[in-house]
Amino acid sequence: MANATLQQHKVVPPAEWLAARKELLAKEKEFTRLRDELSRKRRELPWEKVEKQYVFEGPNGKESLAQLFGKHSQLVIYHFMLGPGWKEGCPSCSYLTDHFDGATVHLAARDVTLILCSHAPNAEIETFKKRMGWKLKWVSSNGSEFNFDYHVSFSPEERANGKVKYNYTEEAFPSDEGPGLSVFYKNEKGEIFHTYSSYARGLDILVGTYNFLDLVPKGRDEDGLAHTMAWVRHHDRYVQGQLVDPKALYQQPEKVK
Repeated sequence: MANATLQQHKVVPPAEWLAARKELLAKEKEFTRLRDELSRKRRELPWEKVEKQYVFEGPNGKESLAQLFGKHSQLVIYHFMLGPGWKEGCPSCSYLTDHFDGATVHLAARDVTLILCSHAPNAEIETFKKRMGWKLKWVSSNGSEFNFDYHVSFSPEERANGKVKYNYTEEAFPSDEGPGLSVFYKNEKGEIFHTYSSYARGLDILVGTYNFLDLVPKGRDEDGLAHTMAWVRHHDRYVQGQLVDPKALYQQPEKVK
């Protein structure tokens, strides 16, 4: 929303403001009930059994998918865009991940393990993780088919065809890595089931900062940008007290020369 529009925004007496607020509150309550219903339907989705054996590498060395659960029966994997040879991780994925560390202890209290997974080798992951100061577990799927099977890494052949499988459709994609989230359940027999995956705008719900921005007069203030999140920077690249240039364009992370 432009500053001029903000300056011309309607101003009313308290009684009129309260009436308008109550009208919106009814819509907000309706949305909350609809979101609860959607969450219920999400939990009722059928599952698919994970038959393939995947091997990951992380701070504990080589681990299977079953080992990534740790002590818990539910596993959430955020597919972080960091490809082999990239100098740094995706700024937008980093924006989301800045919200995760504080959630891990609360998720553990509800039988959930949350980790990051990327296609880059473990050494490259550890370098970027140290720079960002994140504490949650982050593993590499490099050398396995995991990222390709869950449609967040795309082969040169797929890219050459002009379209890749992403977000349950085939579309052109500007990178060889994509963001996503996948959920798994492990039963008492040790069997693992894939229960849910989400991509693109489906990941919005993970971004606490967006929830705050949706409350303020300017909102997300992304109209006119090259794409949503074009303003986002790695948290160590913001200049404190200064706004990000709203016309700045997103740059895909460079690969190591």
